Amino acid sequence: MSIGKSDIERMQADVGATLQNHWKLFLVEGIVLVLLGVAAIALPPLATVAVEIVIGWLLLVSGLVGLISTFWMHRAPGFWWSLLSAVVAIAAGVLLLRWPLSGALSLTIVLTAFLCIEGVASILYALEHKRELSGRWGMMLASGVIDLFLAGMIFLGLPATAAWAIGLLVGVNLVFGGSAVISMALHARSAAPRTAGT
Repeated sequence: MSIGKSDIERMQADVGATLQNHWKLFLVEGIVLVLLGVAAIALPPLATVAVEIVIGWLLLVSGLVGLISTFWMHRAPGFWWSLLSAVVAIAAGVLLLRWPLSGALSLTIVLTAFLCIEGVASILYALEHKRELSGRWGMMLASGVIDLFLAGMIFLGLPATAAWAIGLLVGVNLVFGGSAVISMALHARSAAPRTAGT
């Protein structure tokens, strides 16, 4: 199955129409992201602990589900590896929930790598929008550049930055990501065709 140029143009038109039809929802999403980001920036150690607790729960639940499915399919190949993976996930989740600051350094490194990848992806996404003459691509470009800058700054300050870095990184990322969503929503609103009563 091949996708022709007309199919791509139709998909782009559908995405644009969806954004124009639901710009209020995107605006609310952007505002919520900015507010959460400001809260995380104001209290980065608390945000760091919150992120670690969420990751701890995710690991614990995924480990328990993995353990149940491993025993459910105990005759499947790779039983012992699957069991080991589930036990490690459960142990990591319990450790993060019991002592959330103990994993701050490793999670800071992982989050820094994530922000590097997200920064590059945001920059490429913005450049793609610029090429298609889409409005407000500059905010997305700025978001990607800021992600890369913060990731480099935090990485160079390790291990001292680990106690507050996750909260700050998440906060700044939320503020810039939310600002980009708000900017795109407002652009979609101005580009939306006017109907009677709006």
